[in-house]
Amino acid sequence: MRACVRQLLCDVGWTLPFEDLDRDVERVMQVAREHVGGEWPTVEANCQIQVLNSPFYRNKGAYLIGRMVNGHQDWAWALPILHGESGDLVVDAIILEPWRIGVLFSLSRAYFMADMEVPSACIQYLRQIMPNKPRSELYTMLGLAKQGKTMFYRDLLFHLRHSDDRFVEAPGIRGLVMHVFMLPSYPYVFKIIKDRFGSSKEITREGVKAKFAMVKNIDRVGRMADTLEFSELALPKARFSDELLAQLFDVAASIVHDEGDNIIIDHCYIERRMTPLNLYLETASDEAIDEAVREYGNAIREMARANIFPGDMLWKNFGVTRYRRVVFYDYDEIEYLTDCNFRRIPPAPNEEMEMSGEPWYSVARNDVFPEEWGTFLLGQPKIRKAFLKYHRDLLDVDFWQKTQAAIRDRQLEDFFPYPLNLRFCNRGFAALNSNA
Repeated sequence: MRACVRQLLCDVGWTLPFEDLDRDVERVMQVAREHVGGEWPTVEANCQIQVLNSPFYRNKGAYLIGRMVNGHQDWAWALPILHGESGDLVVDAIILEPWRIGVLFSLSRAYFMADMEVPSACIQYLRQIMPNKPRSELYTMLGLAKQGKTMFYRDLLFHLRHSDDRFVEAPGIRGLVMHVFMLPSYPYVFKIIKDRFGSSKEITREGVKAKFAMVKNIDRVGRMADTLEFSELALPKARFSDELLAQLFDVAASIVHDEGDNIIIDHCYIERRMTPLNLYLETASDEAIDEAVREYGNAIREMARANIFPGDMLWKNFGVTRYRRVVFYDYDEIEYLTDCNFRRIPPAPNEEMEMSGEPWYSVARNDVFPEEWGTFLLGQPKIRKAFLKYHRDLLDVDFWQKTQAAIRDRQLEDFFPYPLNLRFCNRGFAALNSNA
């Protein structure tokens, strides 16, 4: 088994050598044995180790993905390969839970690059590991966006034929720029740009599209929802509630058309459905509130380190996934962090101006005042307590200016799509025999 693992790591044909291949193989073996336990194959067993022949590349890492098959049992695995401190290659971890491998292919992350001779065969193999992951999402994650959209639309039509519920407005606070609706039995939401925006919004329809295109082409670091963009989307009119149809014709008459049996939407974004964070917090336990607020702050931190400032940080603009991960999904005010000017509020010249409802200081378009956020984000005591426990520094301009300086200094952060405690460098390995 050890020789087989060593061989599969070598057979990829990396240009660079491994920093310490024997050490990495031994670590893979030890963690795999602990995971499999008493079901570890015996010497006599005719066990197979399967691996896709192309690594999946993203950011600083490459991922080898495969399965170990022993009779009627099989275990999926993924090996993240990174550059070590020396510049040579290291195996950073072994991921053995199929749902964690599924998280690697989350649409809240940048797409993979892979050399696939037959993409459909690769997708078919991946679905053996991740049977709950739609083929459309796998095609999209491997950079085959057109095929992913085709598969998605086929799945949507199939679902419509075998269900009878109606499209309704999505729960949550209505947006000032987008109108969102959903099919309760389908795990996606449909977002269209309104004809008229709220008075506080200084953006055009084309500007909104540019923001969504920006998110499509950056590293989403697991904190920004990906979208499928459709033109001339046809949906059966009979499946729309009367209330929703009235809303659509009221807020977006220029892009929503009644064509007999179908409603045609000129332009629409579709993304995975999540629970709006503000609704989640209303019914969550104290423990769940603490965890969700910690996740919310972590999402903001990670986006900032990836040079993204969400702009509108209200709770309603974030969602909670089925894995209780907090993800951002409202993009009309998103900006590159380095384009923002983070400032402290200057002291008022006198008490009268301090009590005035008007600011006593000038504010440019991209000026941001972090100390103001506590006023409109932290009104509830439980939320305020959790936020200040984990993320008090987000209310200080120093965090933002230091993060900007690191980005301008070209310091590229590491964003791991698996828990840090799975990394070999964070595990307390017993004395390993690197020559075994």
